[in-house]
Amino acid sequence: MADAHDPRITAARPDLAAASLKGKVEAERFVTGESRLVIETTAPLRRAPRHDAPLDTEALYGERVTVFDIDGEGWAWGQLESDGYVGYLPANALVAPDDAPTHRVIAPRTFLYTQSDIKTPPLAPLSFGSLVAVKREADGFALTGRGAIFAKHLAPLAHREPDIAATAQKFLGTPYLWGGKTSLGLDCSALVQLSLAAAGISCPRDSDMQERALGAPVPLGQARRGDLVFWKGHVGIVRDAGTLIHANGFHMAVAAEPLAAAIERIAALGTRVSSVKRIEAAAQ
Repeated sequence: MADAHDPRITAARPDLAAASLKGKVEAERFVTGESRLVIETTAPLRRAPRHDAPLDTEALYGERVTVFDIDGEGWAWGQLESDGYVGYLPANALVAPDDAPTHRVIAPRTFLYTQSDIKTPPLAPLSFGSLVAVKREADGFALTGRGAIFAKHLAPLAHREPDIAATAQKFLGTPYLWGGKTSLGLDCSALVQLSLAAAGISCPRDSDMQERALGAPVPLGQARRGDLVFWKGHVGIVRDAGTLIHANGFHMAVAAEPLAAAIERIAALGTRVSSVKRIEAAAQ
């Protein structure tokens, strides 16, 4: 059973907490918080307001964050609106929100250009899942208030990519990074979260949260494409009955490997499959 006030997703410190938690947690004061927009390619969300603190996750370009406090050292303490994760982000990566997003990036990585011309200098790289507000299209580019993006690398927010295994395959070879959530580096649960989000399925950030919240259990012997295989502290996506796609520390990358080999290797470390979950909303 999960902690009723899991610190990963509970915006509460001894000195400060979200107003919505008043009467549920103890804190010196409670505040409503203000919505902010991630304006950098990514914003690291750390466990403490230090650059060397553990990286718990990342907020992508265009994501919204509810900020409860900004300290004098340039750290914002807030909560991601997408999955509720709480932590410290660089305050200079956040701005007041403007236009609501209309599209998301569906390529593993693309560029935001100064104008609709591939020969112009790129302003920033954008990773899969980043959110943008498109005003119009011209010359094969989607124009936003901050620059131009190759239009075929975007899809409307309502678009669904129901084959989560196919989405996960886009990241094959991506380096493993604990807490990472981009095509420069990600971890096992981020791969699952990004793949499900592209299918329009809300997904918690960490594998233990995902195992509790997602899908219906099925026997391991009946696993099929798109099912999630869980171990304690790890998760992968079934590509077919014999293959698993997962970001893992053994390969230090997103890899496709025989499911039986992964099960045997992880069992040798003392951990066996804890469940297999089927996500019915995703077409397999």
